[in-house]
Amino acid sequence: MRARLRQIKEALRKRMHEPIPVQGQWLRQVVRGYFAYHAVPTNSRALVAFRHHVTDLWRRTLRRRSQKDAMTWERMRRIANAWLPPPRILHPWPDRRFAVKHPR
Repeated sequence: MRARLRQIKEALRKRMHEPIPVQGQWLRQVVRGYFAYHAVPTNSRALVAFRHHVTDLWRRTLRRRSQKDAMTWERMRRIANAWLPPPRILHPWPDRRFAVKHPR
């Protein structure tokens, strides 16, 4: 997770001055892709932590765009809820996944 967060931080620095909707669409794809791979049972705490860290990195990047620092956590929470998908388990347990019966 740390390596992926480091990559996101570097990419956010390059995208710092893009409009928030453009950044939001890009981050939505990144978070959705991470969840698609890591959203297995018993991993929900890690998904919540990843989304929180992405939100924090995004907030820090947006705070650096001007000297006014108008990006509070309340405003950031609204932006993150609008653009980032909520963490949820996408894959079933392995015993259910592998117990599929094929008609013959």
